[in-house]
This record gives sequence, structure tokens and C-alpha cells, in this order.
Amino acid sequence: MAKRDYYEVLGAQKGATAEELKKAYRRKAKELHPDRNSDNPNAESQFKEVNEAYDALKDPDKKAAYDRYGHAAFEGGMGGGPRPGGPGHGDFASAFSDVFDDLFGDFMGARPGGGGGRQRATRGSDLRYNMRVSLEDAYQGVQKTINVPTSVSCGTCDGTGAEGGAEPTTCPTCSGMGKVRAQQGFFTVERTCPTCAGAGQIISNPCAACGGSGRVNKDRALSVNIPAGVETGTRIRLAGEGEAGLRGGPNGDLYIFIEVQEHALFQRDGQDLFCHVPVSMASAALGGDIEVPTMDGGRSRVKVPAGSQSGRQMRLRGKGMPGLRGSGHGDMFIELAVETPVNLTTRQKEILREFEKLSEENNPESSTFFSKVRSFFDGMTS
Repeated sequence: MAKRDYYEVLGAQKGATAEELKKAYRRKAKELHPDRNSDNPNAESQFKEVNEAYDALKDPDKKAAYDRYGHAAFEGGMGGGPRPGGPGHGDFASAFSDVFDDLFGDFMGARPGGGGGRQRATRGSDLRYNMRVSLEDAYQGVQKTINVPTSVSCGTCDGTGAEGGAEPTTCPTCSGMGKVRAQQGFFTVERTCPTCAGAGQIISNPCAACGGSGRVNKDRALSVNIPAGVETGTRIRLAGEGEAGLRGGPNGDLYIFIEVQEHALFQRDGQDLFCHVPVSMASAALGGDIEVPTMDGGRSRVKVPAGSQSGRQMRLRGKGMPGLRGSGHGDMFIELAVETPVNLTTRQKEILREFEKLSEENNPESSTFFSKVRSFFDGMTS
């Protein structure tokens, strides 16, 4: 059976650069690795075919010979082909280790981007601060000062972790890579360097103030601007105000999560506000004006229509909460709650009984309801 074209095997274009060939090889190796294709009986042979193709094309001299003569370049002494046994046999472990990081890097602690794993400077962690604000503060906006316990760069060693600010030295165990490799049969196992714990460097004389970490714990006072219109769940990011980086690395960020407290008078729904206002039975029946507070500290007069029922709403446009990004104001809704009088005197009871007799035809909702009730029972009886 004729051999397939090496470029076709790798899924690469003829004339591809070394970097393009390497990417194509890694992609195919991951795709066809036998451990990932247990249900494919041809996976191992296809994987070896990929290794053979890459072994031939990754070498500039072999690639030049193959581009000119094809497979004939490696037959009959032309161009010095692959060693006996063929790539994918004697060079199988070497080729496999070239993609070891891509296949198992996440499990072995390798970082994205590969290239060794040196951790000379590490970015500091992000911090979270939960802040409670009143509805008034959320309406107007406010500036608050908070105390944040965090790690800051050590002033004694300028964040280097070494006494006197001296530069760390390269770790002799891993030569600055932060990882060591060991051959275990077919596999090449990569582990974090035990000497430098993955940093790639060691500090011979650690700073006494920070113990070599390059940062110390300290409470910081920060001034935070809370914009008008925030609501529960709003997140404010303060760049660079998080934990200090390790050994001179950049600081993390501080995230402030807002929780707006419940208000005694107003309920909030997005940009709209709701205010439940009790009115007497007489006021609801006769109608009239009531005075209600507004979130800006003012007062507004609202006309209650005669015959109003509980739950009726009146809208005050533009009296709600401001938009977080200046998108105007919401509305305020006045919701009536008709109040039934309690602790009636004898005279009040007499008046109400008399009123009830005179107003049998003034309760349309009651009349409609009881009419439906009668129809319901009549239907059950028939």
C-alpha cells in the first residue's frame, strides 16, 4: 500500500513553516492519541503515522529532501532518511514528549503558553468587599471610606523578597524553569521543582520583614465613589487595589459588591419605586388629595379619585430611581390601601349600619360577585 503524503497526514499545506508544522502535529497527535480513541482499532497506527511524518518534516534537511523527491528521498540511501525502525518506533517516546504538555499539562500543573513554567513574578489575587448602602445613598450617590485587610508590597525589600532588595538567583535544580522532568518508561513526567516550588528562582538571604514573599499584611483605607443608581448586585472594580503580587508581580483588583438595604417607605423594582399609602374608607369613597413623600426629599400631592379601591395605583413620572449610567429616572407608583376602621364606638356602629342599608346598590363588585355565586349554586343544583 502506497504511503500517504506526509503533509496530508499532518493536515498541513506544502511549504508550511516549522511553527505551522509543529501546530499541525500537536493538533493531530491530540486528536489521534490511542488513550483518547479506545474505540478506534486504527488509532495507534494512525498516531505512529503522524509521528513518522512530523519526524521527517521537522528536520530542515529531511524536509528539503522530501519536498524534492517525496518518499523516495528516504529509500535507497537518498538524503539520509529516518533511522531503522522508522519514526514512531525508536523515536516514539521522544515525539510523544513533545506534546506531553498539551495533552496532560492541566493535570500536571503546567500553565497556559508552555515554554517552561518560570514564575519569577506572580500577579496578586483579586479581593472582594461586600458593602451595604441605604436607598438614599443609592439614589444620590455617595463617597465612602472602607478599610480593606490585604497584602501590600514589602517596603523593606521593595517587593523582591530578598534582604536589601538583592535579586534572587536562578534555581540550580531546574535551571530557572520551575519544573523538573523524569523519564518513567514510555512517559515523561513533569513535576513542580521541589527546590524553588515552581518559582524558578531561590532567595539565599530572605527579607526578615516579609519572610521572602515580597509582601506583608496590612489594612488599607480606600475612598470609594458609589455612583447614583446602584442596586443590589452592582459590582464596582478598583483596578490594582487587590492583593500585592508575589516578588514584585502586579497587584490584583478589588471588587466591591453592593447590597442596597430595604427602606421603611419605598420598595424598589429596577428604576421604579412603589409606596403603599393607607387611606380611610371615607377618603377612598369621597375622593380627595393626599400628600406623599418622594425619594429626593420632597413632597407631592396626589389626587385620589372618588370610589378608589385597595390596590389602585397612581403614577408620579420621573420620581423613581436614577439610571446607573445616566439613563434618566424611573417612575414612582402610589398604591392605595383602603383601611377599615377598628375599635368603633356605639354611635359609629349605628351610623355604619344605617349607611350599609342606604348603600346596598353602591357596591358594584359585591353585587357582581354574589350574583356569580348564586349562578354557581343554581348550576350545581340543576
